[in-house]
Amino acid sequence: MFSDIDDATDRLLAAAARLTDDDVRQPSRLPGWTRGHVLTHLARGANALRNVLLDQPAYASQESRDAGITAGATRSAADLVADLASAAAALRATAIALPADQWQAEVTVPGLPPFPKSQVLLRRLVELELHHVDLGIGYTGADWPKTFTELDLPEPMHTQRAERLAYS
Repeated sequence: MFSDIDDATDRLLAAAARLTDDDVRQPSRLPGWTRGHVLTHLARGANALRNVLLDQPAYASQESRDAGITAGATRSAADLVADLASAAAALRATAIALPADQWQAEVTVPGLPPFPKSQVLLRRLVELELHHVDLGIGYTGADWPKTFTELDLPEPMHTQRAERLAYS
């Protein structure tokens, strides 16, 4: 799973690095969100998943999550990409260092039923692939690797993937 996440992260970072400051202020495919919101959400999402691997709350609160995304969305394209790269690297380092006996421990994220830490990697991969499509910069479900399209995803990830395919 690490190689799939690394590949998805690399594709996303390469695409985001081509965006200008004007590009990141343009609307994404997510209602009410610019591309800057989506990129900030992906960075904060990596931080949240890192937190749950460390047995900490994903976010201090829903309000702080939302405020952080809103504030971060207005940064320059270069700052958004740097933040995303840093957050992705920190999540990867934490996941690699996690002892094998901790992967089955249950974690909670606001709005979702508890799930084992082993699903954190799957959730990150799904988040990367779906939100790359949400940026509306030419990456579609047709660009997803076969390993991603063939994954048997639990809900709501299965439905979310199907929704992004409808964009194509």
